[in-house]
Amino acid sequence: MSYGLPAPDAESQQAPVCPRHPDRISYVRCQRCGRPACAECQRPAAVGFQCVDCVREQAARAPVRKTAFGGVARGGAPVVTYTLIGVCVVVFLLQLVVPGLTRAFSYAPIYTAGAGGVIPAEPWRMLTAAFLHSPSSFLHVAFNMYALYILGKVLEPAMGRARFLALYLISAIAGSVGVLLLSNFQQSVVGASGAVFGLFGALFIIQRKRGGDVRQIVVLIAINAVLGFVVQGIAWQAHLGGLLAGAACAAVVAYAPKGSRQARLQWAGLAVVVLLLGVLTFVGVSLLPV
Repeated sequence: MSYGLPAPDAESQQAPVCPRHPDRISYVRCQRCGRPACAECQRPAAVGFQCVDCVREQAARAPVRKTAFGGVARGGAPVVTYTLIGVCVVVFLLQLVVPGLTRAFSYAPIYTAGAGGVIPAEPWRMLTAAFLHSPSSFLHVAFNMYALYILGKVLEPAMGRARFLALYLISAIAGSVGVLLLSNFQQSVVGASGAVFGLFGALFIIQRKRGGDVRQIVVLIAINAVLGFVVQGIAWQAHLGGLLAGAACAAVVAYAPKGSRQARLQWAGLAVVVLLLGVLTFVGVSLLPV
């Protein structure tokens, strides 16, 4: 009679496979959960590898870093700033090659045939005009995009992407509201100047909140404001509207009490600014000549 070792069962003879890719054999196991992980699902860890599921779980549990003003702190390039610049540049190039594009999306406070305006109901022009620039002036778009680049690099990391984008769009609309209330223009108005001035106003408030020197900002605002009165074809009304709205938005973000309610108070305050612009638009339209 001979004695031998018991035969291993079929299950113990099966090669380990990746749970996410059952067709792939892997003898490398996650250092956290112990499951096999194929090459595609392995992520380097302090010791060995972890599976992609454990890495995602850890990332979801990790505390979110916040900026001083409650936004999500992200490293790297100012994505929103670059996106806005890209959109404006692409639209400018399209204006050069697509007939009627400028006329279709520009803004005029008093409606005229071919120029558009608030009447009849075309309120979207109050925003779309901020992404257009004069097709005959490369300096127009170049100056605005340079200012957006300089200001965005400072404000976007400080405020967070969502708050910065809201600031820019609200300031752009406020520039159109300023033109509506303070001018009798019948020609169309285009340009990101109102939004850019909103960033100037926001930077002033942010710097004051941080305790920084604001003299250079005041000088820049003053120089650009004077240019609006000296150079023909510049809508100083849009600059003023954007400046005031940008300062108001930044004040809401910067001075909201810190804590669990900070974000809700900030977004509620920004909503109030938008509501006020809506009321001013209604008032301005009601005063327009029929």
